[in-house]
Amino acid sequence: MQGLTVKSLRSHYALIPLFVSVGIGAAWAAYYIGRLALKNPDATWDKKNNPHPWTKIKPNENIKFYAPGGIEFAKLKSNRPEL
Repeated sequence: MQGLTVKSLRSHYALIPLFVSVGIGAAWAAYYIGRLALKNPDATWDKKNNPHPWTKIKPNENIKFYAPGGIEFAKLKSNRPEL
């Protein structure tokens, strides 16, 4: 298929940004899925030693990946019950 080898890619310069953008998107998706699997308090890999991973979250701790508007979580009142 044309454009998939380096030799044919030299003659089709318009495909280079496409491959770069798809590569960056694939890397970002892999990073985000990995972060969700490892850092999300809803996901647990070791149910024997830590059956309730969400209890490790400190009050007012920011666990969001993206907080629009620059929300300061330290100033918000926590609605989470004390354990």
